[in-house]
Amino acid sequence: MTTKASQILDRVLVLEMVRVTEAAAINASKLIGRGDEKAADAAAVEAMRAALNELAMDGTVVIGEGERDEAPMLYIGEKVGSAPGTGPKIDIALDPLEGTTITAKAGPNALAVLAIAEEGGLLNAPDTYMDKLAVGPGYPEGIIDLNKSVTENVTAVANAKGVAPSDIIVCVLDRPRHEPIISELRSLGCGIVLIPDGDVAGVIATTDPETTVDMYMGQGGAPEGVLAAAALRCVGGQFQGRLVFRNEDERARARKWGITDLDKVYSLEELAKGDVIFAATGVTDGSLLEGVKRKRGGILTTESIVMRASSQTVRWVKSQHRQKD
Repeated sequence: MTTKASQILDRVLVLEMVRVTEAAAINASKLIGRGDEKAADAAAVEAMRAALNELAMDGTVVIGEGERDEAPMLYIGEKVGSAPGTGPKIDIALDPLEGTTITAKAGPNALAVLAIAEEGGLLNAPDTYMDKLAVGPGYPEGIIDLNKSVTENVTAVANAKGVAPSDIIVCVLDRPRHEPIISELRSLGCGIVLIPDGDVAGVIATTDPETTVDMYMGQGGAPEGVLAAAALRCVGGQFQGRLVFRNEDERARARKWGITDLDKVYSLEELAKGDVIFAATGVTDGSLLEGVKRKRGGILTTESIVMRASSQTVRWVKSQHRQKD
């Protein structure tokens, strides 16, 4: 049965989302290895905004580059699209360059990422940290729980998989704050995939058997948590997130966006509900996607992934672009 949400998103073609992330990735790729994080991010933002404004929709950025006073473009609440007031109302979560440091240093797994849903479908998460716990598809519902210890969660997944806890591989963002998690995982004998940045790709890795990653654990950006949840909605898996506040200013920011329970553990569907479309294009080579390649004759190649929750489809898109003179 086609829902109202599906009808709304049907009017914004899935492949149009790929064109948006491609534009951001291509523009950011000009700054790979140049050591300038801000310039790389600005290039991605500019291209993504221009591409979004070509689409016949009434879009609202619910997760973006920050609040209006902090971000000149693609700020939270910014309206995008060429049909304000008349086009389908779409909520947009985006990260034009997920991995600014990665791009500046020419490291792996930098992505241009966005997710769209019908109005109200994506949690309007403040720009704070989030505790995250994710596992791929095929496990009993409720297999993971943020209120339980690292050992309890690993043991539960290992039992469901029919292996020893030491056979479980966990992806963790390489940060000093994660030393307790890493230490507990080491005590269990787990394999640990430490990533320098890019936790959206890290969460998605749990859904791909080729990566051998079973679980994702740790604390990262809340906006990236919503983007990762949107991807899992499309391909299966479980995710829990809990906002982490460092000071009263961050708590006030959360209340401003309508969040009253500051200790709530969010489920996958509470972060991204209804029909959802997720798209990403590689900026640099990574475990999920190849990066932008510049070839002779002004040819650029990109690799993207686009997923949809209602149909559970995953499309891999390889594109060739010819640079204009």
